[in-house]
Amino acid sequence: MNQTVTTKIRPNAFRILVPATTANLGPGFDCMGMALALYNEIEVIPLDAPPDSMEIVEIEGEGSLELPRDDRNIIVYGMHRVFARAGVTPPPFRLKTINHIPMMSGLGSSSAAIVGGLIAGNELIDRPFTRDDLLTLATEMEGHPDNVGPALLGGLIVAVATASMPIIAQVEVPPLQAVIVTPDLQVSTDEARRMLPSMLSRHDAIYNIGRAALVVQAFSKGDYDLLGRAMDDRLHQPYRKHLIKGYDDVVSAAKATGASAVAISGSGPTLIAFAPDQHKAIAQEMRQAFAVHEINSRAWVLEVDRLGARRV
Repeated sequence: MNQTVTTKIRPNAFRILVPATTANLGPGFDCMGMALALYNEIEVIPLDAPPDSMEIVEIEGEGSLELPRDDRNIIVYGMHRVFARAGVTPPPFRLKTINHIPMMSGLGSSSAAIVGGLIAGNELIDRPFTRDDLLTLATEMEGHPDNVGPALLGGLIVAVATASMPIIAQVEVPPLQAVIVTPDLQVSTDEARRMLPSMLSRHDAIYNIGRAALVVQAFSKGDYDLLGRAMDDRLHQPYRKHLIKGYDDVVSAAKATGASAVAISGSGPTLIAFAPDQHKAIAQEMRQAFAVHEINSRAWVLEVDRLGARRV
């Protein structure tokens, strides 16, 4: 991918959709992720000349008060990584974004920004790079592919990083809905990683490996009974759950209302529940369980996004 390519600049504005993602899915720590039908929107507006202001990003929705509007914005940074890899001078542009993915929530907002920037930059210079090229670049930027993989490709993926291109397998899953509940708590990824043990026993490693394989099988077959028995782990959730006030009560409420399996989404604090039905009731009971602990929350019932980031 280190090459100089012949490019042309698209003259007209275009729009990109990037889905939210949920990573880990219980035992699949840092190697499993799924795209969800909740999107950030990016409009790319080519310009004839550089803009007068350093602020080149207009932001609506999540993060509108916190996110940078200049070259420090991750989307812009991603675009410039594409231009640099292509060996082209960055063309002038402006961006308008509408963000629906909550920040620092465990729903892949940073990965959505990275992938959105890469897709936007690649589209702006007329797609010199393939999806595989962009996946490699996204993994370089993020450090692991469990969020950027499904954000870029859609669906359920199993992925491992390598010294070169990550190894990715997309898993076909039948139609399903997930209950997403995001409490009004902040859990940084760095803080959540510091909670993890530096060593793991062989017994616990075997526990996770087997269950990760079973979770993939359960999703591919739509087997909620198997999913409920397999979606557990000993690597991260027993340590991270203490950062989520009310965790045990919320999980119990979800399962009592019909959820087959509940997991921490990414590093949290969002929880994701899977069930064959009763999704709205499960969401309501999970929110109520958080409310007992005086924590406000938001909930969505979401389909799996099967297309990944794309121009629309």
